[in-house]
Amino acid sequence: MINLTEEELDRLWELALKARGRAYSGYSGFSVGAALLCDDRKVFLGCNVENSSYGLTQCAERSAICSMVAAGSSKPVAIAVRGPEDVDCSPCGACRQVLMEHNPDMLVLFQWGGQRVEVRCRELLPYGFELKERD
Repeated sequence: MINLTEEELDRLWELALKARGRAYSGYSGFSVGAALLCDDRKVFLGCNVENSSYGLTQCAERSAICSMVAAGSSKPVAIAVRGPEDVDCSPCGACRQVLMEHNPDMLVLFQWGGQRVEVRCRELLPYGFELKERD
């Protein structure tokens, strides 16, 4: 795991805000942005993309993961998630499971109680599903 500086985390936080501005959220009006940092120091942005058939909506976190995979990167180390400023906004259950798939020790930043929270992915989903043998 790489050590991240406060400046790197602040930059990721600001990039997630930038990504939020690109969201396609005309149905709910709830825009979310994500910025995903990989161990190769590449950053991938994602935003929620809604659909009139809500079940087809793509969350910001999963959009960022898909961008990472499509670009050939493979080890995310941190993700920042930004929703509307006045609303608590942590990753949904589906996004938590997808993030766990790629790195259970990934640092996850989100807004809660009016402040930025930083936790490991496994703290958000302590008993996440894995098809891996235990040591």
